[in-house]
Amino acid sequence: MNLKRTFGAILTVLGIIGIIMGAYSFMSGGKNVAGLSMNTATALVPFIVGLIFFFSGISLIKHTGDRA
Repeated sequence: MNLKRTFGAILTVLGIIGIIMGAYSFMSGGKNVAGLSMNTATALVPFIVGLIFFFSGISLIKHTGDRA
């Protein structure tokens, strides 16, 4: 298996987790989420980092050529 594709898959999964955590903490409205107190402004940080990880992982998977 190609190392770039594996790293892309890991980045994609981490991005999905970040997007879900950011969206959940944004929707919770300032309550504690996973032991962290987040308001709506700080909930955008994991969401944006998750988006960056997600799209970079998808890009790595998509643009890495197969070698046999």
